[in-house]
Amino acid sequence: MESSAQFLLTVSGILLLGLLTSTLTRRTFLPRVTVLLIFGILIGKDGLDIIPIIFSDRFELIANITLLMVGFLLGGKLTQDSLRGSKGNVFWIATCSALLTTLLVSLGLLWLGVSAQISIVLGCIASATAPAAVLDVVSESGGKTKFAELLLAIVAFDDVLGLIIFGIGISLVKAINGHSGDEFFLLVAGREIGGAVALGIALGLPAAYLTGRVKAGQPILSEALGLVLLCGGLALWLGVSYLIAAMVMGAVIANLARHHEYPFHAIENVESPLMVIFFVLAGASLEIGALAELGIIGGVYILCRSIGKMLGARLGGEISGIAPATKRWIGLAMLPQAGVAIGMALVASNQFPEYRQVLLSIVISSTVFFEILGPVFTRLALRRSSYSEDISSR
Repeated sequence: MESSAQFLLTVSGILLLGLLTSTLTRRTFLPRVTVLLIFGILIGKDGLDIIPIIFSDRFELIANITLLMVGFLLGGKLTQDSLRGSKGNVFWIATCSALLTTLLVSLGLLWLGVSAQISIVLGCIASATAPAAVLDVVSESGGKTKFAELLLAIVAFDDVLGLIIFGIGISLVKAINGHSGDEFFLLVAGREIGGAVALGIALGLPAAYLTGRVKAGQPILSEALGLVLLCGGLALWLGVSYLIAAMVMGAVIANLARHHEYPFHAIENVESPLMVIFFVLAGASLEIGALAELGIIGGVYILCRSIGKMLGARLGGEISGIAPATKRWIGLAMLPQAGVAIGMALVASNQFPEYRQVLLSIVISSTVFFEILGPVFTRLALRRSSYSEDISSR
């Protein structure tokens, strides 16, 4: 009975905190994500340590459900109408920022004297962006501008690119080390991504025509939530990327469900409170002490990743010919990095146990930096780009 009381009191306290942060963020320059993370740090194991174990032990489940919804909502932004005229922008900006970030981080670490294997792996991990943090900041800001819509589409595509680059990098390091296995990791990554796409399409096609029939034009909450959880459960069971599967399913439904007025509003009613719990627990799980281990290698990683994202996005903007304001600010908006990068680091450390300590210490410590300050830069970019658009339209 006591554990149940602790669980319910913790949930209620975190959700009520969400209301407070909404008021606080309207009066400061900090986005809600950063405030929630800081609060999580304060009450987490490196702070007051008041989060019950029964609650913190369920962080992985909460994170999986939250990221499933994030993927589903991001996929819903990838409609033909929203991407009309901007498909080239999404491709070039996401591709250039991911590749240039990987290249600069790898070269920067090599210049510092880090081994080629570790430099390549960290360079590939650096390409990833945090979809949950970006989506929350965009939603908090209103998310109605062309810049915001483009940013969400780029982040969705960026995660797919990040997994592909990571798979290639792992295979390259295996070749350098002379590992002989039954298959390259690239084939495993290809199967994970291809399987996720196939699963998303397999679920999205019937859902596009069958949902929204109980309540004309709108999928009810149990319908939408059941689809997302079914997608996640099958993806985890099959060993494919549940984030990509949810994105693909969302995109298929959004593009094919013509009888829907808006197929995702039901999920948003659940996603918002889960995001609050997710970011507080993410903050509580951050190891602030890891910043002390950052060192010069971590500093170069952070610097090269930041430069790579901004210069790469600007280069992609030059190639695709986007508006000057978008070209100037889009890279800054892509700095958040969190769960996807840590997941990559864990996979890499399992593949190469000899590099485990370096990989995990650098990625975890830099994640603390990018997860707390990254959303601040995203919010700044959204505001400055909107201001520039307003000026240019006068």
